[in-house]
Amino acid sequence: MRIIFSRKGFDSAAGGGPSPIVGGAPVSLPIPAGAASDTTYGDLGLGDHAHAASRGRYGAQEACHHDPMFVEKGRCLFGQVGAAQTHLENRGVGVGDVFLFFGLFRENGGDPHHRIFGFLEIEDIIPLAGGAPDWLVERGHPHALAMHGSNDTVYSGHGQVAARASDALRLTVQEGPPSIWHRPAWLKPGGLSYHDRPDRWLRGGRLRSVARGQEFVADIGRRKAPRDWLAAIIEEIRGS
Repeated sequence: MRIIFSRKGFDSAAGGGPSPIVGGAPVSLPIPAGAASDTTYGDLGLGDHAHAASRGRYGAQEACHHDPMFVEKGRCLFGQVGAAQTHLENRGVGVGDVFLFFGLFRENGGDPHHRIFGFLEIEDIIPLAGGAPDWLVERGHPHALAMHGSNDTVYSGHGQVAARASDALRLTVQEGPPSIWHRPAWLKPGGLSYHDRPDRWLRGGRLRSVARGQEFVADIGRRKAPRDWLAAIIEEIRGS
C-alpha cells in the first residue's frame, strides 16, 4: 500500500498566497486554469477568497483548475499528467492506495503553514489517451475537457474534504517555517519520494519538505503503524 502526499491549491507561486481557513475549516483554492476549464472561482463560491489570497489578481470571473474535484456521495476525481503522473506510475501507485491532499493555508492573523485538507482512496484509474469518457466530460473535469499531456490520467474513488482545520491535520511544526514538518513516527529517513537527501531528515522527528513537486509517495507495505495513522487521519478529515 502507498500513501501519496499530494500538494494542491494556492501558494506563493500558484495563485499568489495561501488558501484561507474559513469558519474553522480549510478552503483550498484551486490554482488558476491552464489548458481547459468550464469553472470559475465564482462558480465555486470562492471569488472573494481568490481575490483576497491573490491580492486582486484573480476573482469570481477567472477560470480555475477545479481539481481535485469532490463530488456528491463522498466521491473524488483527481487528474494528473506529465512528470508527476510518470512518478506515480514508476512508484506503482494503484487501486487501494490513498492520496492525502495538502496545501498552504493561513487563518486571519495566523502563520502560513502546510496542512492536509482532503483524501482520495483510489478505486479506479482512467487513462485519457484514448479519449475521456462522456460522464467525465459532462462532469466538467478539466483533464477531460482537453488533453494536458499524452499520459493524462484521472483517479477516482471515495474522498472528502476536511470538516475542520484541526492540529492533527497540520504538517508544519508550530513555530514554522511551512517547509519544516512534524513527521509521523512511522515515516523513516528515505521513506518518502523526492526526500532522499539525509539532511532533509532532521532531529526531533522533523522533515524539511522539498520546495517544489506535487506527488510524494510513501510505500508502507503491510505495516500496521502507518495504516493506523492513515485511518486516524481519514477519521479526522471526516470530522468523526
